Amino acid sequence: MAAPRVAQTTPYAVDVEQGKDYWWCSCGQSSRQPFCDGSHKGSEFTPVKVTATETRTVYLCGCKHSNNGAFCDGSHKQLG
Repeated sequence: MAAPRVAQTTPYAVDVEQGKDYWWCSCGQSSRQPFCDGSHKGSEFTPVKVTATETRTVYLCGCKHSNNGAFCDGSHKQLG
């Protein structure tokens, strides 16, 4: 499996609205980070759908190595 490109080594703080869908970039190539712009086409990566369960700020993974899907789990602290 190909490794995703690290878009940034910190999470993205994103204000989300309850009931709205967001498409998180899993490949790291999007110019609209942390959201998908279709740059993954032709690769093994696909965007990840995140549906907001409430209106609040969430922290989406910027390093693309989280073991918690689109959400930051601190994996960026382990990158060299």
